[in-house]
Amino acid sequence: MADTATLHRPDAAEIRARRAEDPKTRARDFAENLGISEAELVAAHLGAGVTAIDPTPAKLFPLLRDLGDVMGLTRNDSCVHERIGVYEPYHDGPHAAMVLGPEIDLRIFPKHWVYGFALEEETPEGGKRSLQIFDAAGDAVHKIHLKPASDVAAFGRLVEALRLAEPPVLAIEPRAETAPAKGDPARADELRAEWAKMTDTHQFLPMVQKLKMNRLGANRLVGAPHARKLSTDAVTLALEAAARDAIPIMVFVGNMGCIQIHGGPVEKIVPMGPWINVMDPRFNLHLRADHIAEVWCVTKATRTGDAISVEGFDDKGGLILQLFAYRKDNDGAAWKALTEALPEAEA
Repeated sequence: MADTATLHRPDAAEIRARRAEDPKTRARDFAENLGISEAELVAAHLGAGVTAIDPTPAKLFPLLRDLGDVMGLTRNDSCVHERIGVYEPYHDGPHAAMVLGPEIDLRIFPKHWVYGFALEEETPEGGKRSLQIFDAAGDAVHKIHLKPASDVAAFGRLVEALRLAEPPVLAIEPRAETAPAKGDPARADELRAEWAKMTDTHQFLPMVQKLKMNRLGANRLVGAPHARKLSTDAVTLALEAAARDAIPIMVFVGNMGCIQIHGGPVEKIVPMGPWINVMDPRFNLHLRADHIAEVWCVTKATRTGDAISVEGFDDKGGLILQLFAYRKDNDGAAWKALTEALPEAEA
């Protein structure tokens, strides 16, 4: 988002007028061009097809199952993850919650679910309905789009149940800065020793935080056999190989408020300019391959065998996405062989 401190701040009427002149540009890009957050763009249309709703996950998610088949969308600056399915079942938690359905698989961090809206839009293709959640900076955390088979009546009931009596006052905060790679060479041996002791992938972040490092810093420091640097096209090559050899994988894409996971095959890989896309019937991925500055193949020991990931980072050190072996009915051997064949970065 532009530096709004030095720019004219359009009011709701101006935002609506400018949007009417340019209805086709994607909402995120339109807001960026106007120097506002996407949440402000949506809020400018309150009362005109937009309703403010309570975004609290514990209130929202139990109502989503009744919508039936919908499309869940989670994105960051470099990657969009779209998955069709049903929101079931939901497991609540104050700091982290989960949806663990066979198709919709989410990790949710409720403190970042700050603003919520229900949208009903008329387009040349017909009516569109969605639920859109934004964080304190006004960036989209998660969106739910109804599909032709979705239950429209259930959508109406959800909106009435969660409708806010008073629309929220948007106090947009600055975006959190991406932390650059953080590692301490003096503690490299300690990192390797602790890494070798892991028995679960969820032990990784607490471990590196205890050592005052972060994910990318630890990857750079630990060395083989735990992490090896790959060429920047390795993510694309991994997706293409998984599709070609019918190797099911898991694709993790997230932001501060939500991580969305696809588990299963990827089939149709379509490059379009700087984008590499997965265009399958129930899973779409849109990745700006030119945003990938570093790729790492990372191995973490678990009780059930090694968890091997291919991880793409941007030039600020932010994690764009992770690819893993599909955990269900799969021993991971094919994925391991695939990752071993990926080209390493030039020294």
